[in-house]
Amino acid sequence: MKRMSAEEFRKSIREKSEFGDMGAVRDIVAGVRAGGDAALREFTRRFDRARIEAIGVDPDTIGRAARQADPDLVAAMREAAENIRRFAEAQAASIRNFEIEIRPGVFAGQAVFPLERAGVYVPGGRYPLVSTLLMGAIPAAVAGVREIAVCTPPDASGVVPEAILAAADLCGIREVYRIGGAQAVAAMAYGTESVRRVDKIVGPGNDYVTAAKKLVSGDVGIDFAAGPTELLVVADGTANPRFVAADLIAQAEHDVRATAMLITDSEDLAAAVEREVKRLLGEVRTEKTARRSLSERGLIVVVAGMDEALALADERAPEHLEIIAADAKRLAGKPRHFGSLFVGERSAEVLGDYSSGLNHVLPTQGAARWTGGLSVRDFFKIQTILRIEDGGLTSIGPAAVELALAEGLDGHALAARLRMTG
Repeated sequence: MKRMSAEEFRKSIREKSEFGDMGAVRDIVAGVRAGGDAALREFTRRFDRARIEAIGVDPDTIGRAARQADPDLVAAMREAAENIRRFAEAQAASIRNFEIEIRPGVFAGQAVFPLERAGVYVPGGRYPLVSTLLMGAIPAAVAGVREIAVCTPPDASGVVPEAILAAADLCGIREVYRIGGAQAVAAMAYGTESVRRVDKIVGPGNDYVTAAKKLVSGDVGIDFAAGPTELLVVADGTANPRFVAADLIAQAEHDVRATAMLITDSEDLAAAVEREVKRLLGEVRTEKTARRSLSERGLIVVVAGMDEALALADERAPEHLEIIAADAKRLAGKPRHFGSLFVGERSAEVLGDYSSGLNHVLPTQGAARWTGGLSVRDFFKIQTILRIEDGGLTSIGPAAVELALAEGLDGHALAARLRMTG
């Protein structure tokens, strides 16, 4: 892991990673729009080295996979799903319809409607990311989205992993497509013969998926554009270096471009964490990926005190922020910019990834300064309603006329004045 000064760390914050080759992504998206299913099959052959005929997975296959899946895995998915659902239901309860009387006779209201159709992207790769399917589909279902489609890359034989299908079955999803990458985003955004377009696309992916989401945004809703995953641990000298090292390795094993960072006010802890990282790397099957990630992108910053550490964390606005300190609960009230916050040494970030109920689809590269992570709110439309009764025009009409005239919009003023004069 690299050592950095606080000033070097601040400079690194301004260095943003670029997403996938936008030219190539434009070609893929255009190809799917023009070629439909045939283009999806060709891109799947080219990028996933899989030959597929049917784009969608037969619902009977989904049900059969659920029955055949490892019972222990299914039990773990059920537990995680229940926690995700409970948290999403609590979020949904805070979003409600209302109407208030702004002025006498002027009633302003809010109406909350679920989206009609959502698409969940589930990355492929070495292992099936069943947790991502749960994180995307369950909040959508809690919000009341009627149709949920899942896209995920097939393996080399053109098959969607059994665990992914079992997770889909657990969420009541019968619409799963064996397509990934930018081509899957294009299919969900614009539709093909087999894939009906959605209203919003959510879920993480590689650089090409992220670039495609940015490209189609505006034609379809997206959650946000997320880059490689990040963890920033802020720890004082009381932290257990093995816990910190394990959390850094857990983040680094995601991807060689993952970023695992430690900011501490203790040189002793920094040195101990470096030793533990070297020791623990040999205990994980993902050692090669984690070692390269930590070597190329892992950071340790030693500062004068915890206030400076937390100020740096806020400037970085990381996807995941851990505070491991003697007074972690008090310090947790200081930062404002993070995707998810994990307070105290028991609150390992990995629990947010899987089973705590929090959603692990989170903003990266400083986007936490203006947005939070995926939640039930992403699947609601909040729309406003105005109702004027007796006396209402007298309350607010004159101000509307005055403002319209000031802006040179005589028609606006006329529409309000006619109603005021009868």
